[in-house]
Amino acid sequence: MEERQALMSFAALSQETRLHIVRMLVVAGPDGMAAGAIAEKAEVSPSNVSFHLKELERAGLINQQRESRSIIYTANYEGLGALVRFLMEDCCAGHPEICAPAADVAACCAPAPKEKLQ
Repeated sequence: MEERQALMSFAALSQETRLHIVRMLVVAGPDGMAAGAIAEKAEVSPSNVSFHLKELERAGLINQQRESRSIIYTANYEGLGALVRFLMEDCCAGHPEICAPAADVAACCAPAPKEKLQ
């Protein structure tokens, strides 16, 4: 991730409603959420949530997809991952203890090992 893109992402996340929306969409997973449901859960007006969704999409943190009459928003895991990698790329600098807390968080999300078929 380029520094300019990281700055756009951080700027988008520096607003309380947008940070809340991204966290909601991460929890929602690949099914995502309709804009109306996001507005209701975030307790903001539909026009307000629309503004925030556009900012998050412009920053590369969320995606949208039309499903019949609804627009479904999902977290852009690739974009979020790139932002985390941007932060962590120079993290350890020869001191693994610095990155240990981040590694612990990432470990909780790792896929379970596949069982071997016999």
